[in-house]
Amino acid sequence: MASSTKKETDWILIAAVILLASFGLIMIYSASYVIGFDRHNGDYLYFFKKQLQWIVISSVFFIFFMMFPYRLYQKLVFPIVLVSFISLGLVLTPLGYEVKGATRWINLGFTNLQPSEFVKLWMIIYLAHVYSRKQTYINQFVRGVLPPLIIIVGIFALIMAQPDLGTASLILAVAGLMVFCSGAKMFHLISLASISGFVVWTYAKSEVYRMNRITGFMDPFADETGTGYQLIQSYIAMAHGGVSGAGFGQSVQKLFYLPEAHTDFILSIVAEELGMLGVLFVFLCLGTIVFRGIVIGTRASTPFGSLLAFGISFQIALQICLNVGAMSGVLPITGIPLPFMSYGGSSLMITAISLGILANIARSSRKKTEENSVELTKVS
Repeated sequence: MASSTKKETDWILIAAVILLASFGLIMIYSASYVIGFDRHNGDYLYFFKKQLQWIVISSVFFIFFMMFPYRLYQKLVFPIVLVSFISLGLVLTPLGYEVKGATRWINLGFTNLQPSEFVKLWMIIYLAHVYSRKQTYINQFVRGVLPPLIIIVGIFALIMAQPDLGTASLILAVAGLMVFCSGAKMFHLISLASISGFVVWTYAKSEVYRMNRITGFMDPFADETGTGYQLIQSYIAMAHGGVSGAGFGQSVQKLFYLPEAHTDFILSIVAEELGMLGVLFVFLCLGTIVFRGIVIGTRASTPFGSLLAFGISFQIALQICLNVGAMSGVLPITGIPLPFMSYGGSSLMITAISLGILANIARSSRKKTEENSVELTKVS
């Protein structure tokens, strides 16, 4: 049966990705040209050019993974798990690159790579493969639910050693949601959530600076020049922007007041320059991507495809919640980037790959639906 590409491709998903990536590039230029000029020998386009390069590279990966059959990932599960452990282990060797007290990158010479960003997707592929094969006994905890989580615990420990509580907690949360979508018993889910919460809380309490970071958002004005400084500057940015914004390029907070203005707190600059209208545009694009991902998951032709789509959608949705929650003071600051908006090559690339996989699941599902329709027509 011949079917047009137009019918197979999820153009709504692709349009949302293009709009968001383009808008993110523009806002990174606005948020970073001052710091680029100051720190990179007068090159005010430094971060803009770097991000543009990553967008071009990520676009190629997006197209490749949109065409690459997602079912073949099931044959690569063992290498995926092995590479995950090796890459995270390399971060803890002399190859690891330290920034602000955290060693989360591998220095490749020409660039720095953050393995944990890739591991987030690799673990989704692994869990989707394993739990799609355990559907007949998923209600048995020891046989069905527990074995894959042993791998997740190992990954969690390696990421915590960097340390990176935000990414480690994100992987745990996505794993829990995928277990839920697999059909596990609610009692098992509640038990796992309770144990995970206890472990994360215990780890956070083991160091004063971690606990201060977690509790600092509750009352940032108690330590205005310390743990509450970044959040207060974010508040000022949002207040300055109001509904319509101060105007593109007119942010005051990016002038060395708001730390990480072009990375984790890029949305604060959007709010300051373009107001709540600009923030709503970002939310519309992000919401469309997550919604299309869930729709693709419900329409997937295989349990593996369904769990894979749900896992990717949950991960993006949780990243949005953690980032927006941090910049607005609703949640602790975790250092989680905002998809397609925050500056950073590893995050951008892995998000593009993830959405390329989503687009491939959508294409495969529609092909399957059309083939089934033709077969029913022939029978009738």
